[in-house]
Amino acid sequence: MAYATLTEKFLNAVDRLPNDRALSLRVNGRWEPMSSAEFMRRVAGLSRALEQLGVKPGDRVGLFSPNRPEWHIADFAILGLGAVDVPVYFNESPDRIVYILNHSGAEVVFVAGEMQARRLLECRARLASVKHIICAGAPADIDHDVLRYETLTAATADTAMAEYRQRAARVTPDQIATIIYTSGTTGEPKGVMLTHNNLSSNEETSVAAYHMNPADTAVSFLPLSHVYERVIAYAYLFHGVCVSYVERMEDLPQALVEVHPTLAAAVPRVFEKLYANIMQKGHESAGLKRGIFDWSMRVARNSVRWRAYGEGASSWLGFCWKIADRIVYSKIRAGTGGRFRGFISGGGPLARELAELFWAVGIPVYQGYGLTETSPVVSANCPGANKVGTVGRPILDVSVRIAADGEIFVHGPCVMKGYYQKPEDTSAVLSADGWLATGDIGHVDEDGYLSITDRKKDLFKTAAGKFVAPQPIENMLKVNPLILNAVLVGDARKFIAALIVPNFANVEAAARAERRTFASHEQLAADPWVHELIGGEVAKVNAKLAQYETIKTFALLDHDFTFDGGQLTHTLKLKRRVIAERYAQTIEALYAERPPVS
Repeated sequence: MAYATLTEKFLNAVDRLPNDRALSLRVNGRWEPMSSAEFMRRVAGLSRALEQLGVKPGDRVGLFSPNRPEWHIADFAILGLGAVDVPVYFNESPDRIVYILNHSGAEVVFVAGEMQARRLLECRARLASVKHIICAGAPADIDHDVLRYETLTAATADTAMAEYRQRAARVTPDQIATIIYTSGTTGEPKGVMLTHNNLSSNEETSVAAYHMNPADTAVSFLPLSHVYERVIAYAYLFHGVCVSYVERMEDLPQALVEVHPTLAAAVPRVFEKLYANIMQKGHESAGLKRGIFDWSMRVARNSVRWRAYGEGASSWLGFCWKIADRIVYSKIRAGTGGRFRGFISGGGPLARELAELFWAVGIPVYQGYGLTETSPVVSANCPGANKVGTVGRPILDVSVRIAADGEIFVHGPCVMKGYYQKPEDTSAVLSADGWLATGDIGHVDEDGYLSITDRKKDLFKTAAGKFVAPQPIENMLKVNPLILNAVLVGDARKFIAALIVPNFANVEAAARAERRTFASHEQLAADPWVHELIGGEVAKVNAKLAQYETIKTFALLDHDFTFDGGQLTHTLKLKRRVIAERYAQTIEALYAERPPVS
């Protein structure tokens, strides 16, 4: 089935749903709005400039920007020419920038933001195919080898907008819209070719149940260079939702309380950190306040079957929940803006316990599943069809089948055209009749809901020949208030071990109760008392596992994994190979010691 092109949907939204605050960005402490009319004007002006630079249908144009209005202005300007945009993560390393732009053969690059402009120009000499760089918001001292976006779009005539509409009308659904390079958790990144039809079909069917409309407000904080945030953002724009852009993840808490969004897409790490903050604030209180918080959390846990799964609740539980809601849960929701009608979770498996807690305190979290290669959504929970602990049913027109070894295969209009200039890699995952091998392991229940076990390549095979899925066990650890992050190791080893990042604030609070203090995180992670404390929590997790899955020993790290440190992808997923290499000495020491955890 052919869906409308992205440019057709963009123009339709501009015409049908005019909005004085279509887009907004926080500048110098204030949210600066942009109307849909001004959005259209700038898109048309930049598109004309790109055409004058020689950009033609099928040409690749680099797009290097944080989340801000210019990202979408450049996106639709490029798509309106029938050209292909190549997004680059806004905090990408120079070597990866060079690889992506050279491999794609981009001749023009649009860059927004001072840091991005400086980083791109630092590697300018290594960009073999790039002829022109267009900079938005570049500082005054950058005056060489760049074209100013502000100058190019300063005076856009009505004729430019008419021309844009004419060019956009010639774009067809089967044309490639973008080449998105995978984050490369292992090996060299591959450029995923997605057509207008791939992205448009996914946007239309994956969010239909949310009934997005101009009364909604959304925050866009996950990288738009990733297809997950990009498709959700298309849905916002095409339905007239006001979009507030957050350039840096650390600015999200402030944005939530200022914007009061009703919708947002997030990844599991965001929920894990939100949970950790909730528990930290609760544990920092004392006396009566601490007692009330602990009681409210018990009420939340007792309310899970009712609030998360729709089962009945006693009148006493309902009464207790209302009291807890007034004094605790409402404050938790206020920290997210207080108006959410849907958090959409993707990019990795969310721990069931976390999803249950958020539902119990009145924050709806709908989990879905997908890949870059599927544009991205394969299945999704949604209002009216939600089963916590699963990733929902396959979306309209998408089929899923499970192979004998548990691998998930996907077929539908969302499946990519292939990997750019990598036919062998394409044929390795995409069959002639259009079935994509996802590399994920899962199963479908009797109600048609899909559950994900783990990545096929992430499964451990112990020396005893037992397969272990690390992510579910890691998630069990991360819902503990004393643990911030965890990574399991054990492939081809005699037993499973773990690298654990303590929740430093909560461990320090527990230590103060015992009249203990630590001068630094390094001292905390090395302290035997802390090791025994965390060991008790690991033992609780082990009690729920099969013997061959249990964690026999662990090391405490004095810092969390980060993107800048190279251990996370830009959607905050673990790079296991990198972590294994970075902490090889620590891991080897674990296997040289006698396991302390039973």
